[in-house]
Amino acid sequence: MKRIILAAALAAAATPALAQQPVQIKLGTLAPNGSTWHELLKEMAEKWSAVSGGSVKLRVYAGGTQGSEGEMIRKMAVGQLQGAAVTSVGLHDVIAEPQAVATPLMFDTPEEVQKALVQLGPKFDAQLEKKGYVALSWGVVGAIKLFCTRPYKTPAEAAGAKVFTWEGDPGSVKAWKAAGFTPVVLSSTDVITSLQTGMITCVPNVPLYVLTARLFEKAPYMIDVPWGWLVGATVVRKDAWDKIPADLRPKLAAVARELGARVDAEVAKLNADAVAAMKKQGLNVVEVNQADWRALAEKSWPVVRGEVVPAPFFDEVKAVRDSIRAAKK
Repeated sequence: MKRIILAAALAAAATPALAQQPVQIKLGTLAPNGSTWHELLKEMAEKWSAVSGGSVKLRVYAGGTQGSEGEMIRKMAVGQLQGAAVTSVGLHDVIAEPQAVATPLMFDTPEEVQKALVQLGPKFDAQLEKKGYVALSWGVVGAIKLFCTRPYKTPAEAAGAKVFTWEGDPGSVKAWKAAGFTPVVLSSTDVITSLQTGMITCVPNVPLYVLTARLFEKAPYMIDVPWGWLVGATVVRKDAWDKIPADLRPKLAAVARELGARVDAEVAKLNADAVAAMKKQGLNVVEVNQADWRALAEKSWPVVRGEVVPAPFFDEVKAVRDSIRAAKK
């Protein structure tokens, strides 16, 4: 009997200590160490700790140390990571719909994309929640440009160019083929080596990432057309999020949204500055006829519609874009 009482007393004494254990959120990202995106995530970790009084600890793993975006999503699925700051490419392994925003030359300006996200974001959030995830913020990472080993000035010159394609997205592979390219599926961690060996000749990404990852040193020609728009989100597993006290969640989400808004506000300047910095280090900007490249991009649309994203949602995104343009007239 004494042993039972002693065990109960020890358990009671241990309960407050257990209750005070901080919630740990391990978050992965491809953002290079020291990049603007990495610094903002570190700032989010500091603010979360301050707002929660140390009861929520966010640990950021940057620079692809947790693998490609697809690998990070898979690690989230099994609980090795509780969060990730990823683009719509990585999110395709969870929900396909955000990829519609990145459809080649669907949108012309970041303002159009931001306005579209206001309307489409709640639908993305609902789809993610069904899959067991919570989206803390959405943002426009920037215009995707093609960085190549050769100065492709026309679609005819670029025919058959070997383009890096994210693994785990077979629909996008078909879309690149439809546009006349030769897609090469790789892990993002193999890009530099593949540029060196000639396995790929073009990398589609935003200038700031290309600068911080030093990809332009191997692909020194930037085709000056906004091929698409990269959107991203910071997501966490819902079960991990639910471990955080309910009164704290809105405050932490507000911090994430604030930092996401700062990315949106700064990203255009950051990408422009990145192009200027790369030009000083040998980048060549290839001026092109955008109408020719638009016609090439739209060859991929029938594949994107239905194979990359559900056809009804593709149509909805196009309708949202058209309504945004009509409101400007």
